[in-house]
Amino acid sequence: MKNLKIFKILGISALVLAISSCSLEPVIDSKVTNYPIMTLNGDETVFVELGSTYNDPGVIATENGTPITYTSTATGKYRFGKTLDTNIADQYVQTYTAVNKDGFANTISRTVIVYKNGDLVNSIEGIYVSTTRRNGSLLPASQGSSVGMEYVYIWKNSNGTYQISDAFGGWYELGRNIVDSNTPGGTITGNIPTNTFTFPGNPLTNTYFKGVANLSALTADPATKTVVVTCDWDSAPPVTKYKFVSTLTQFQP
Repeated sequence: MKNLKIFKILGISALVLAISSCSLEPVIDSKVTNYPIMTLNGDETVFVELGSTYNDPGVIATENGTPITYTSTATGKYRFGKTLDTNIADQYVQTYTAVNKDGFANTISRTVIVYKNGDLVNSIEGIYVSTTRRNGSLLPASQGSSVGMEYVYIWKNSNGTYQISDAFGGWYELGRNIVDSNTPGGTITGNIPTNTFTFPGNPLTNTYFKGVANLSALTADPATKTVVVTCDWDSAPPVTKYKFVSTLTQFQP
């Protein structure tokens, strides 16, 4: 009987301790946060002629249905400008950012293309849709498509030379969708009506696969609004030789 009483006392003590320990747990503060909701005004891609004014359509940014402020930044993809400059032809990524009252951010972006299309008699600058063959063949369907790739750019420098955004015509970057796999820096100079060109920017290198590339030919046809660019590439060791022939058709926004 004495043992039974002791057990009862111990049981009551354990229950008291359990209740006491529960009451000592910290109170967890919780609240609901409404993340910023953002919607683009206008189109996802906007074309702006070189030297003209860009009227930013902006975005709609709200927090729990109430409009909030946002900021905007822009970066040039191929010419690496840190602001959107309508006097420099490039493909810009414009990023809008909104932050809610609790410090949580959301972003949305649009593409702004600053361009000038030449007449292919006095200038080969412009926006082009590219169809590229490597060693005579199109990109296999299992890897993507090298037909109708958007976009390859040719711009004119202040010294009268031209440059192309990708000497491979977008084969890897646009066709296979491999980020930062273009072959930039291809400088072009010469007589457009006679299709006599030189390439003082050679040799080039692919930003992703490396190797040594050289622009070797270019012809411009004002009647069809096309430019055909040829680039020879020795891949990184073990070396494989490739020839890219890109038919660039000028795109009219």
